[in-house]
Amino acid sequence: MKLQGEKTQEFFDRGKKVIPYGVNSNFRYWGDEDTIVINRGEGAYVWDMDGKRYIDYRLGFGPVILGHAYPEVVTGVQEALQGGNIFAWTTPYEISVAERITRMCNVDKVRLTNTGTEATMHALRIARAHTGREKFIKFEGQYHGMADYFMFSTASSYRGGLGSRRSPIPLANTSGIPKAINHYVLTVLYNDFEGLERKVKDNWGDLAAIIVEPMLGNSASIMPQPGFLEKIRELCDEYGIVMIFDEVKTGFRIAKGGAQEYFGVQADLATYAKSMGNGFPIAAIAGKEEVMMTIEPGAMAHGGTYSGNVVGAAAAEATLEILENQPILETIKARGKALMAGIGDVLTEASLPHVVTGVPSMFGIFLGSDEEPRDFRDYLAGDGELYEEISIGLNRRGIQPDADGREPWFLCYALSEEDVAETLNAFNDAVKEAKDK
Repeated sequence: MKLQGEKTQEFFDRGKKVIPYGVNSNFRYWGDEDTIVINRGEGAYVWDMDGKRYIDYRLGFGPVILGHAYPEVVTGVQEALQGGNIFAWTTPYEISVAERITRMCNVDKVRLTNTGTEATMHALRIARAHTGREKFIKFEGQYHGMADYFMFSTASSYRGGLGSRRSPIPLANTSGIPKAINHYVLTVLYNDFEGLERKVKDNWGDLAAIIVEPMLGNSASIMPQPGFLEKIRELCDEYGIVMIFDEVKTGFRIAKGGAQEYFGVQADLATYAKSMGNGFPIAAIAGKEEVMMTIEPGAMAHGGTYSGNVVGAAAAEATLEILENQPILETIKARGKALMAGIGDVLTEASLPHVVTGVPSMFGIFLGSDEEPRDFRDYLAGDGELYEEISIGLNRRGIQPDADGREPWFLCYALSEEDVAETLNAFNDAVKEAKDK
């Protein structure tokens, strides 16, 4: 049974005539019968063109931390727009947002931009300019945006081309990347202490940066093993390498100060986006004064016509003010803990080996083993087909996680206890249906 109703299909067919595959991001394409067109969102819900309501656990791939169309954020943007949006000068909104980020995340300096991809791209350039080196390390299964340098060995890669565990191969995820870029990318398995240290010692003279998602935001929220992030910090300090925390997903979601606060590890640079604007396009690069001041006019380029635009900055100011001063994350944590426990109980009762990974505000479900996955290759060994079957069953029942188990379940403040109960009932039914097939 396909997910599209009559009107949704009609709009999707219209879209396909003018947009490749009917979507403006490949991650939104679920096939010609299950790709949905959304009409509106409010709170924890979205509605498709046929009026079918879903409890939304995708939340725009994570940005919607408060809820769709959150009134205070919408009002803040509307009021700000009365005075214009782009001026080619700094506005008070930009300054206020930067002040708030420095206070919440314990960083010295901030530059605003528009998307997570832009933030990570600029962070890598800053690291190269700061160190005078060109190569960098990234970890398998981690996604840092759509820039060519980062499109290697992401969560869209598959084991066959990744090489051995001891000698992983950077695997390009898309056509269109110049082959020469491969020379600058070194890959390591996440949570591989020995492999990381060996790679750094063999290449440190060329290494500008180690970029890491503190938890695997595109691989079921796999967590760092105790001491792993600290090991990255130690190696960066020892060899003069810039440590970059990609907090595009974790920032302002897993703690008010993001992963740096949650894990107690301070990076040299951190990138933020998603939750900082509750869905409005806004992003940031932040970090230590010594590294951030490498952005010197006339010496190191950073810019963007829309960087710090009033719409994004006003949304961030409203969102961060709420996150900083209200018990938003505490409420989300309580809902998430109940949901994770309930999902675990359903899978146990169904005799399905599993681990519920991650943290309450963004968690994953790993099927096929009771052993917690440590890296992307462990995740690939799980039962992704069964997860997809369950997920599609949930979508048919009006509960919308991503169909791909690599993408976490995201929670927002608007999610109620009743929504959690409805989700668990539907999850139980979807698991039974999938087992009977």
